[in-house]
Amino acid sequence: MSDAAQPRPQAVGRLALLLGGLAMFGPFSIDTIFPAFPQMGASLGADKLAMQQTISVYLIAYALMSLVHGPVSDAVGRRKVILVGLFVFALASVGCAMSRDMTTMLAFRALQGLSAGVGLIVGRAVIRDLFDGDDAQRLMSQVMMIFGIAPAIAPIIGGWILGWAQWPAIYWFLVAFSLALLAATFAWLPETYPPAARASLSPRLLLRNYLAIFRNPRFQRLAACGAFNFAGLFLYIASAPAFVLDLLRLNERQFGWFFVPMIGGMMLGSFASGRAAGRLGAVRQVGIGFACCGAAAVANIAYNALAEAPSLPWAVLPMTLTAFGVALVFPILTLAILDMYPRQRGAASSLQAFTSLVVNAVVAGVLSPLLSHDGLLLAVAGACFTLVAWAFWSWEKARTRYLPQGPLRPGLPGPTEHV
Repeated sequence: MSDAAQPRPQAVGRLALLLGGLAMFGPFSIDTIFPAFPQMGASLGADKLAMQQTISVYLIAYALMSLVHGPVSDAVGRRKVILVGLFVFALASVGCAMSRDMTTMLAFRALQGLSAGVGLIVGRAVIRDLFDGDDAQRLMSQVMMIFGIAPAIAPIIGGWILGWAQWPAIYWFLVAFSLALLAATFAWLPETYPPAARASLSPRLLLRNYLAIFRNPRFQRLAACGAFNFAGLFLYIASAPAFVLDLLRLNERQFGWFFVPMIGGMMLGSFASGRAAGRLGAVRQVGIGFACCGAAAVANIAYNALAEAPSLPWAVLPMTLTAFGVALVFPILTLAILDMYPRQRGAASSLQAFTSLVVNAVVAGVLSPLLSHDGLLLAVAGACFTLVAWAFWSWEKARTRYLPQGPLRPGLPGPTEHV
């Protein structure tokens, strides 16, 4: 049984929309500003490399604070942490909109990153608080479908805003979006973690818990598998300004040609994962997901090696299949991690997010600036990430007994490692 009473069936759809929206505002703060990079750079006196740091600073702050969101929610409850995070994000977005130099912009981007993780990280714990097994997988997949809309529509919205206003209007849009989520959370999200189950916020206990989770070899394999699998896709997301504007030679209002097919694949994969819950074995679903990612990687390398220059639609189709595979793999890995620590779900979710965010920060701050000028280099690097993720999954299958070959079910004993 879950720690909290499950909501009525008619409330599940509203919960999925709310949690999906809470997960969206983090990606929104990355992707909405992509079309404004040239205008922001000219206004703030920053070149392309400096503008790329607005992503890196955000992700580094996001990663560091992600270690805090989950444990705090384990101690004081999920709802309070989400409400405070949304309020801080709104204030940070105001600061970004009013920035007139790069130093100020980077400071407020860091503050955005410090607060942006509450929706995604704590939201995962909320799902597992309320649901078990197949039901948790279904809701996780529904949230991913809604979450997947963000990278597709965010740059499109950013381009539309630039059509009638200057770049600060994009940040004012983020202010309005976060305040709307704040109101919806206050009205619709109940507290899902009962006081009797809450942990202490003692720094020593927090550190001990984190070390115990991080040193668990099974957690390391599952977290690394998820992080590297998504990194193959995130490399293209972080490289979107160069990929769309320089390689595909599109304009700032045409980012949808890149994001819509990719996110369409992610949403279709999330839908398929939700439909597969209770019908398809977890191991088989992950295997299908990696098969899709592998096929996409091979096709992407072949196309970029043979084509004189990347062009639509062929340059973006491999990312569509990659996103489909990532969406099949992600819910299984995340629920497996959360089920390892039923009394520390917030901490486990935080540490999983931190692992992925550290990888993403390196991708955005180091690899993307080095590789984004060449389609073939991007394809090879993306394939390498997929291969590393598959290697960690193969290691997990070899080292762990009793992986759930059948559908996820609540109340079953978890996998154990070979001694």
